[in-house]
Amino acid sequence: MPQVQLIPAPAQGALDAAEEAVDLLLDNGRAPGDILVLTTGEAHPWAAHELTFGEASYWAQHDARDDVFYADAAQAERAAVRPVVVVAANGGSEELVARALPVALGRAATLLIVCGDPQQFNSVLGAGV
Repeated sequence: MPQVQLIPAPAQGALDAAEEAVDLLLDNGRAPGDILVLTTGEAHPWAAHELTFGEASYWAQHDARDDVFYADAAQAERAAVRPVVVVAANGGSEELVARALPVALGRAATLLIVCGDPQQFNSVLGAGV
């Protein structure tokens, strides 16, 4: 079971909080390919840009594991397990967040970082986190 870390942030600040968490992980020696970032609302700008080149090219970058990979939480099932998964709860329905968190937990080998409204996560992940 991975360690779970919650970073309280409003929905509009969740992506910034996730970016800061990724920067901290990289600064502490974590390899970029170890990190998967999932967004529940608007896509991360990198993902939105890369998807303009097509799904095949986008997912090929995921499979290459050369860098941090950003994906929509609704597509989390398609992502491979990585040591660290960062979830930015930057919008989206409560139902999407409720579905995304257990999948994200399953994709995180050692650490799951969740950025957003703690009340939303505690109800999904259980009060024990």
